[in-house]
Amino acid sequence: MTTTSAAPDRRHTVHAAEAPDGPWWRHAVIYQVYPRSFADSNGDGIGDLPGITARLPHLAELGVDALWLSPFYVSPQADAGYDVADYRDVDPVFGTLSDLDALLDAAHRLGLRVIVDLVPNHTSDQHVWFAAARAAAPGSPERGRYLFREGRGEHGELPPNNWVSMFGGPAWTRVVEADGRPGQWYLHLFDSSQPDLDWSNPQVRDEFEDVLRFWLDRGVDGFRVDVAHGLVKADGLPDWDGTAAMIDGSDPNVHPGPMFDQEGVHEIYRSWRTVLDSYPGDRAMVAEAWVEPVERLARYVRSDEMHQAFNFAFLSAGWDPVALRTVIDRSFAANDAVGAPTTWVMSNHDVVRHASRLGLTDPTHRPNGIGEGDEQPDAELGLRRARAISLLVLALPGSAYLYQGEELGLPEHTALPDELRQDPAYFRTRGAERGRDGCRVPLPWEPGAPAFGFSPTGASWLPQPADWGAFTVEAQRGVDGSTYETYRRALALRREHAMATADLTWRGDDPQVLTLSVGDVLVVANMGDVPVTLPAEAKVLLSSAADMVGSQVPPATTVWARVG
Repeated sequence: MTTTSAAPDRRHTVHAAEAPDGPWWRHAVIYQVYPRSFADSNGDGIGDLPGITARLPHLAELGVDALWLSPFYVSPQADAGYDVADYRDVDPVFGTLSDLDALLDAAHRLGLRVIVDLVPNHTSDQHVWFAAARAAAPGSPERGRYLFREGRGEHGELPPNNWVSMFGGPAWTRVVEADGRPGQWYLHLFDSSQPDLDWSNPQVRDEFEDVLRFWLDRGVDGFRVDVAHGLVKADGLPDWDGTAAMIDGSDPNVHPGPMFDQEGVHEIYRSWRTVLDSYPGDRAMVAEAWVEPVERLARYVRSDEMHQAFNFAFLSAGWDPVALRTVIDRSFAANDAVGAPTTWVMSNHDVVRHASRLGLTDPTHRPNGIGEGDEQPDAELGLRRARAISLLVLALPGSAYLYQGEELGLPEHTALPDELRQDPAYFRTRGAERGRDGCRVPLPWEPGAPAFGFSPTGASWLPQPADWGAFTVEAQRGVDGSTYETYRRALALRREHAMATADLTWRGDDPQVLTLSVGDVLVVANMGDVPVTLPAEAKVLLSSAADMVGSQVPPATTVWARVG
């Protein structure tokens, strides 16, 4: 058993306090709403905008500052809405523009800001631009909006280069020309139904600036930018022997290839920042940029570019105290150097929920989905670790993102039958990757209700596990020590003690225990195997575990305390 130290070592102060009255995005807790899985108002089994509006009081009661809406645009839904056919309208499956306006109005009345997803790397193959490109001739202005190229080989029968899709298989698809002959190839870093745009084309740039203004004029407070590191490709689209993948933590010094993190993206975001700055109310952008190392990621949040960037290196560290401390130190150093907040995240719609992946034998592993026949997580251990690491996230200065359901301790659906899967990654890899459906299962709200309150008819586009009644909001509301009430208390304390804008100082030197002061709050995250003892004068404010007794912090537990 070890004892934590209350004495700060100022040599380990890694982040200085900032003004508490700065722009909202510097310190906000933002809740991701995945529309099709949040709340279904009309009983068709798919969540919608009126359903979200009806459940906004839950977010206000929880204590978050804003919500991020995943795509709700017109789309054939080949990739759950990330294949956009019309960037200026709502898909009928989710509602109407009037429903979106009503949602914005209701959220703002509750003091919640709203950011929306923007998908600029690619469109749907059903977008009017791509339909025109297919019908047009090679070299036409219509094809110039996308990355069409002649094939290699004697008859153009080979793809223009050797790039591989992020979803598996080749990153090129050949079209049939108007005369019926095989023709050019188009690039798609994701599914073949998601052709990449050519961001060297001024029409593309002008179009998206207009899309930004369309939604800003309707009152949105900002944008989460999908694949923000992927818009610009290296000149000539050269062959590359690496494997296109999102961050895996393998080697932070290896560049991710000619399709990602090119210098030209920064010019685009400087232009967008000018658009946002012309509107009142501190409108903001957050980059989904899977970029390593964190020093390079910080270039996306320089003062004239993005406002935030997700810290995926932190998410990828898993249950590893040494790795987490290293990421925290480097993240603050890199972001503070450019005057940007650090933005923390542990789960989203693209990764296995942390309540499950932290229960794996290797809690630093980040599989692309878990299904029948795969290692099944230790549910109790996973939830315990998830609660502990979530309190660490919410203690850190800066901004934090929560994924819908994590405030309930919701696990991955790890036994989803493969025949029900819809993620294109599952099909393009022929099942080698289970895909992301398991983290996208509709939320449970009420025990005993049809679809646990998600839908009035009991319909659900993906089935919910039968034992999810205990995870529902209603089963946890008012229950001391429940995951929901723990999150709610943490958010209240975070605000009360101004932790998001406080300084951060490391204390203690046990590599298995992250001990830090955040303003006037002592945070002890015990990631080791033995209990640790709080300082004698510590007064516990919040514990992630219900079995804490006295001043003993059990393993896999995070405690917030006051000292002195």
